[in-house]
Amino acid sequence: MGGVADQEAGFPAGSDTEIESLAEFDAAAAHATLAGFRVQSVDLTTRTPVLLRTDTAGAVFLGCAMEPDAAAKVRADGALVFPPVPHLPFDPYRGTLYSPAELFEGLGAGYERTPDALSYAWFQRTKADGDIFSSMLRSIHDDAISDALDELLVGARVVGVMGGHAMGRGTAEYEGAAVLGRTLARAGFTVATGGGPGAMEAANLGAYAAPFEDAMLGSALELLAEEPSFRPSVSAWARAAFEVRAKWPRGGASVGIPTWFYGHEPPNAFAGAIAKYFANATREDGLLARSNAGVVFLPGAAGTVQEIFDNATPNYYESRGTPTPMVLVDRAHWTERLPTWPLLEALAEDRPMAGRIALVDSVSEAPEALARMSR
Repeated sequence: MGGVADQEAGFPAGSDTEIESLAEFDAAAAHATLAGFRVQSVDLTTRTPVLLRTDTAGAVFLGCAMEPDAAAKVRADGALVFPPVPHLPFDPYRGTLYSPAELFEGLGAGYERTPDALSYAWFQRTKADGDIFSSMLRSIHDDAISDALDELLVGARVVGVMGGHAMGRGTAEYEGAAVLGRTLARAGFTVATGGGPGAMEAANLGAYAAPFEDAMLGSALELLAEEPSFRPSVSAWARAAFEVRAKWPRGGASVGIPTWFYGHEPPNAFAGAIAKYFANATREDGLLARSNAGVVFLPGAAGTVQEIFDNATPNYYESRGTPTPMVLVDRAHWTERLPTWPLLEALAEDRPMAGRIALVDSVSEAPEALARMSR
């Protein structure tokens, strides 16, 4: 976001700013020039008269629908125009993150008809076909998502909550992860997860429940337990989540960062903003890098182990400055079933990160451990 804010702050038209809505476009165009602006995925078909009388030299239009005469004039001005790409289930130039309602639009007709499922199907068809155009579209989309995510999280204290997708609704573990998300949100943190089912959904649910009385979370957990898993039916699993959202609207905000690389795992509907990527490596690194207030690792399998050491590496080398806190939950899991903690502890020996890692027995201990290491 930038165009309107910069104009109101007195920056001259032509500074490097982004326009991501009609309101921002109108405010910027009132200065009679769009030079230097980047207009991102805004439908301008109703703004032909404005475009015809406004100087657009030096502007960049990314995926903006325009009437033919307006598009011709803008190009004649010397603006760069990247037209919308037809017949895609996603917008590669989008200026904002996804909402659950957007990704699950059409759920009533079955999950396979939703934009989320259609985008995954497109990815499956194109990911190995060697077509540079398809790979370019994926890259543009993911860069736009990263830009929108950075804009959303400016000034936020972000705690990442990592954990496996297999954690079922109706279990004590799921409830614990939800309480963790609620506790972190009430403490003023922005909860960020991998955006999928299981532990990720539970933490996002907890953040969603933060503004309500404590009893709301218990009631929501009971409703969700009727559809404990996204298998065999994503549709039923997602509908249960939207029933909770409908019963308790305007819940707390949090972020989900899922990927179509693991498209068999649908995004959860409790993250208010969803940064969904095609490239899993970009998604993984981005999630951990933005968790500037620490990361809690709930029990998981290979994916969670990878995330632990993806986060440990910059902490070890201090490549992002002061190491961020890392809390591993469930001593038996991380020392016996998947003995990750001994290696992490050995890496941290005699390094600044030694004071920023902790192993706790239960999820209820994680917030205090985070607070202790952040002092």
